[in-house]
Amino acid sequence: MRIRSFWSLCLLGAMIITTACETDNPKKAATTPPPQATAPTLATPQSDAAPATAPVATAAPAGDSVTELIAKAEKEFKAGQSNYAAGHLEAAKDNFDQAFKTMLSSNLDVHSDERLENEFDKIVESVHELELQALKEGDGFTEQKSEPAPIDEANEVTFPVDPNIKAQALAEIRQTRSDLPLVMNDQIAGYISYFSSRAKGTLANGMARSGMYREMIQRVLKEEGVPQDLIYLAQAESGFRPLALSRAGARGMWQFMASRGGQYGLDRNWWVDDRQDPEKATRAAARHLKDLYHMFGDWYLAMAAYNSGPLTVQRAVQRTGYADFWELYKRGVLPGETKNYVPIIIAITIMSKNPAQYGLTEVQFDAAIQGDSVTIDYPVDLRLVAECVDGSVSTLQELNPSLLRMTTPKDQSFTLHVPTGTKDKFEQNIAAIPLEKRVLWRFHRVQPGDTLASIAHKYHVSSDAIAEANDLPDEEVRTDAKLIIPVASSKGSQSASNEGGGYSKKPVSYKVRKGDTIASIADDFGVPADKIRRWNHISGDSVKQGRVLHIYKPTGDEEEASSTRSRSSSKKAAPELSSKSQAKSSDEKKQSAMHHTVKRGETLSSIANQYNTTVAELKKYNPNTSKLRPGDVLVIRR
Repeated sequence: MRIRSFWSLCLLGAMIITTACETDNPKKAATTPPPQATAPTLATPQSDAAPATAPVATAAPAGDSVTELIAKAEKEFKAGQSNYAAGHLEAAKDNFDQAFKTMLSSNLDVHSDERLENEFDKIVESVHELELQALKEGDGFTEQKSEPAPIDEANEVTFPVDPNIKAQALAEIRQTRSDLPLVMNDQIAGYISYFSSRAKGTLANGMARSGMYREMIQRVLKEEGVPQDLIYLAQAESGFRPLALSRAGARGMWQFMASRGGQYGLDRNWWVDDRQDPEKATRAAARHLKDLYHMFGDWYLAMAAYNSGPLTVQRAVQRTGYADFWELYKRGVLPGETKNYVPIIIAITIMSKNPAQYGLTEVQFDAAIQGDSVTIDYPVDLRLVAECVDGSVSTLQELNPSLLRMTTPKDQSFTLHVPTGTKDKFEQNIAAIPLEKRVLWRFHRVQPGDTLASIAHKYHVSSDAIAEANDLPDEEVRTDAKLIIPVASSKGSQSASNEGGGYSKKPVSYKVRKGDTIASIADDFGVPADKIRRWNHISGDSVKQGRVLHIYKPTGDEEEASSTRSRSSSKKAAPELSSKSQAKSSDEKKQSAMHHTVKRGETLSSIANQYNTTVAELKKYNPNTSKLRPGDVLVIRR
């Protein structure tokens, strides 16, 4: 998924004449960013449309290096807040990263001065909260990843004409049936040479992917009353890739610019971009092309206008007096990209309709995309949907390419596509999850060897929370049962109220010991390694001895150690959940982990007595504890 800046204000005027994959001046199109959707709003959103620059810091007293360092970090942090509020998520990430780097790359230890420590803790906790707010509204900073549009590369080449290929193609088009006019000239022959050699793989991949959407596209084109062979325009534009994104900002299988797509009913917001919906975009493209044909009376001119905009073509016709694409081509009154555009489509049409002559008979067509449709009016995480239907997230993303994030929209209806035959299964399983928890909670299929404790550890929630959500009479879980997991967020981060588990509001400080790695520290604290990397802005697995890490502890640890189970029978278990037998063994209980932050005056002996364990056991799980310091965090296994 992609994160981009918000440009809607600067493009407002240009939207009037922008078209599907066009601008009126294609030479400028590649540098004109598309309008952007807004990020989740903060309490005090900024109104500026352009990314914020870091505010000028107040001059620090001469010689006060601590004040200077804090001022530098603070200006980046505030710029990040402004960019986040304005929707510039990529810029916000850069600002926050720079704020951390400013603090950590100086020659001052952030724990050597209370002012530095307070500033660092403030940045850590504030960024954590901002990310959490984004998570709660749709998987945080993560946006769906785009793919390059093949048309961009084809537009850049000029391929020499092979006389033999041209003669062969000329003979073939006389025998080729098409509902578009097919001609042969040097421009088309050059692209046939290009797609027969350098770009043969691009053509073959597009042909293979056409199997996924051909039936749907042919049906829609027929319903809209336009030529069936316009399907090859989509192949030229995107290779039938719904996530294709051109350098000019055109998006989807039919490469619509945002403004033109909006004119044909393709909505776009933080959650969804209908330009990436294959059927909606196909219908919009068919209607737009039909309108252009009615305007110019010629399919080649309609294609040219689809690329560069109707105003560009209209001016070229008025300037020359010719309503003929090839005359406009010869007279040089069309943009270079548009001059190439129509020959590319004709070349692909001729080759796709004559696969044997161009060595394309071995292409295996992909299976048609099929699925059931469910109209929902609530947000739900695709990972939960996958667990409901026992499918994969990648399959659901393929079925729902218009979703920009891992979550369906809130405050609007959405047609969710699920694998064929799973609609009833989805509706039955999702009913077990509270409506307001469908972005957060998960299902877990119990595997051999799973225990309630191990499942709780995996999802960073307490065993009690799982037991209560599933109305379990004890802690035994049956293999292959499906459990509701009441996690606090879709990525395991805490929620503001810590409902159902998650992470502590305040981080603990852990000083790295000799032999530690990110993976070993993550295991000791029972948190994912990537969380520790993100919280402390670390890449890789190695970490320098003596460095102080900030770690948010799973709230389930303390709950399991101190609370007794109070289970409610008011919540329903998943439909496949069955009866349980005995409680887990005492051996399993001994293996549950806790964490203890060393206080002034404490010793290994006093801590061991406190937890009814031994000094030897403490040393076993906490190497290099010969010199205990206040603030050290010990792993306690009981």
